[in-house]
Amino acid sequence: MGTTQITPVPAETLAEVAGFGTRAVHAGSSPDPRTGAVISPISLSTTFAQKSPAVPIGKYEYSRSSNPNRDEFEQAVASLEGGKYGLAFSSGSATTATILQSLSPGSHIISGADVYGGTHRYFTKVAQSHGLETSFTTDLLTDIPALVRSTTRLIWVESPSNPTLSITDIREVARLAKQYSLFLVVDNTFLSPYLQTPLALGADIVVHSVTKYINGHSDVVMGVAVLNDDEIYQKLVFLQNAIGAVPSAFDSWLAHRGLKTLHLRSRASSENAQKVAEVLASNISTGKVLHVNYPGLEVHPNRQVVKQQHRDGLGGGMVSFRVAGGRRGAEAFCQSTKIFTLAESLGGVESLCELPALMTHAGIHASERIKSGVHDDLVRLSVGIEDGDDLVVDVLQALDRATRQVNGVSR
Repeated sequence: MGTTQITPVPAETLAEVAGFGTRAVHAGSSPDPRTGAVISPISLSTTFAQKSPAVPIGKYEYSRSSNPNRDEFEQAVASLEGGKYGLAFSSGSATTATILQSLSPGSHIISGADVYGGTHRYFTKVAQSHGLETSFTTDLLTDIPALVRSTTRLIWVESPSNPTLSITDIREVARLAKQYSLFLVVDNTFLSPYLQTPLALGADIVVHSVTKYINGHSDVVMGVAVLNDDEIYQKLVFLQNAIGAVPSAFDSWLAHRGLKTLHLRSRASSENAQKVAEVLASNISTGKVLHVNYPGLEVHPNRQVVKQQHRDGLGGGMVSFRVAGGRRGAEAFCQSTKIFTLAESLGGVESLCELPALMTHAGIHASERIKSGVHDDLVRLSVGIEDGDDLVVDVLQALDRATRQVNGVSR
């Protein structure tokens, strides 16, 4: 018997006819034509046979340039973000670096001030040495007109921002970007494509640290960019190959596996985060908490934008808050949790807590951090998919223990 040819449903067709969950499970996937396996095999080969010089048997030649597992993952993420092209990289930072490498020396960038510490580090310590300059602002919508120069090429947005969870009206920033003929890049890591699709709001490129929600299991370091523009794609796909900061086949396979449950995990973590944020906010009156940052709270300054920009107005799985007692109180809280693990990163199925001022944002000068709201007493939570009531109990007992330690009360 001959091998049955099984044709996958194209990602663009799925995008037109299927809901998010169906696309998450099926985009970029099809039964293996040789064995019928419903999960794609892992193609670990670094090189592929050729019929004659420069004429490969199939579409692949060398895995740095292209690999079946990477291709499938890129197609799947592009479908979920509503984009034409997906490009996977070895990390979120490599994604950032490749996009900035596409700019000419002397180019100017406008960025939100409250961004991931690694992004800030790249802008100020690496890109600057390559002739790129970045202006940071805490209010993009107000300051863009005054910050634009003749050399400005790109606007960089995180929404929600890391770690103060400020919200930017992406549609309005996109309008300004087009007015000044600038590219708009949106880091969508904190929400994932399930909760927000920036391309539909006018962004030119969407980036993710796949390490976080897209993979969702804290076992892959990876990044991705999604876009529609053919010219930008050709430039970035050239750099992807030329620079070579690409993920392995196994990591691509793992990330694609994680992507299939993104909609379930994102909603569960958002619902849990809402419970945690509400109980933290209720402790402002007790004096244990000074302030809570969470887009799902009605008191969030840009709650109306959240309702327009996020799926069902969900706030996402990230919460940050200021603990009474300064840095000592924040450290005591993180050392008192029993379910939340004190660790960097975010977006996994497990709940994590960290102190940005000492950990993820330690490389930013204190005056700049504080100006952006990253105080020494700020705790960042990545709320996982455990039972929400258990997480609430853990937060309350950790708050109580932290308060007792700061006040010198014996346990």
